[in-house]
Amino acid sequence: MRTKSIKKNKINVVTLGCSKNIVDSEILMGQLKASGFNVTHESNNGHSNIIIINTCGFIDNAKQESINTILDFASAKDKKLIDKLYVTGCLSERYKDDLMKEIPQVDNWFGTQDLPRLLKTVGADYKHELIGERLLTSPSHFAYVKISEGCDRPCSFCAIPIMRGKHKSKPEQEILTEIKKLVKNGVREVILIAQDLTYWGVDINGKRTLAELLQKISDIENLEWIRLQYAFPSQFPEDVFQVIRERKNICKYLDIPLQHISDKMLKIMRRGITTQRTKDLIYQIRQEIPGVALRTTLITGHPGEDENDFEELLEFVESTRFERLGIFTYSHEEGTHSYSMDDSVPEEVKKMRAEKVMDLQQGISCELNDAKIGKTFKVLIDRKEKEYFIGRTEFDSPEVDNEVLIKAEGDYLRIGDFVNIRITSADDFDLYGVLAK
Repeated sequence: MRTKSIKKNKINVVTLGCSKNIVDSEILMGQLKASGFNVTHESNNGHSNIIIINTCGFIDNAKQESINTILDFASAKDKKLIDKLYVTGCLSERYKDDLMKEIPQVDNWFGTQDLPRLLKTVGADYKHELIGERLLTSPSHFAYVKISEGCDRPCSFCAIPIMRGKHKSKPEQEILTEIKKLVKNGVREVILIAQDLTYWGVDINGKRTLAELLQKISDIENLEWIRLQYAFPSQFPEDVFQVIRERKNICKYLDIPLQHISDKMLKIMRRGITTQRTKDLIYQIRQEIPGVALRTTLITGHPGEDENDFEELLEFVESTRFERLGIFTYSHEEGTHSYSMDDSVPEEVKKMRAEKVMDLQQGISCELNDAKIGKTFKVLIDRKEKEYFIGRTEFDSPEVDNEVLIKAEGDYLRIGDFVNIRITSADDFDLYGVLAK
């Protein structure tokens, strides 16, 4: 068992949480590599003597996962299996003072905006010229691109502004430069992410200019898919619809977290939208972008939600028939507006309501998938697992949505290629197909 590393420092970056954290880790790793460090991502080989954990602090389960991960590496440090342990990201931003006292094995704590200080601490230089330089942790054919940081929305339940700060748009040229570099290195699909995509440009141009940005991204040669995630429903910029409809390389896919539907709950949640305006928006999107796949997320058990509110939510899910849907149970987060309210819905009721929504969505998803049998879709091949190649249609985002499974015993498919697949069967959340002849 070694006690101190005598070799050149090797850094293992461990990422927890959402795709925005993935981007932050990839930028961190790019900076470390540029300074000559040997850096890996979530390596299990035990060869790294410095660990950097990029944490999530969004909801209770994510916070607990982050704390457990820190404790695991703190134990490894006690056993002298690693030399240095650093923690960054949302959990560190939010709870650093408390965590410092509880986990003294951590050598230093950094917030979400502390990249230069973190690099200096490990002996690296922050290189401003590395716009768009990242070490991808995703398969090399797709990448997440963060177009803004933080959020100005006053949602009652959300701690993102506490951890990430106010909304700040990334400058257009930086975004375009980053994407061009990614495409040059083999990326075929970019997934645009932000806490609120629709707010992009307000702080730079004085108005929402996401549609103009999308047009310029769409013009980049050899970029085959552009996907939009996390678009806030209130005051949605309608000029975006035309761009999605007319540009062939923009996926007919929108991720719009709605959280609830009853007027009472939307007001309590401070969502800035009403039941009718929400329904009108969904109708308009489907009219303006024929064939679009809509993904949403919902919350059950927020303070104030009663059985009538939940029944209205269930009826909304049943009648709207979202192509993709995820759900969270309410998490009582310190510092948020909702934290001043009584967390009155019992945990078992929150979970029961969430399960009812997902049971309903499972049936909807199965029916929508069955309707695809016999049809042919353009599929991006992501990976191979056992006897299957696994890919996605333009209506599916990585890790959270449906997948297409193709038996590997016939034609050989290359990871990162687009192929036409005829759907032969389906289950609740996945499709099965063969190479279209």
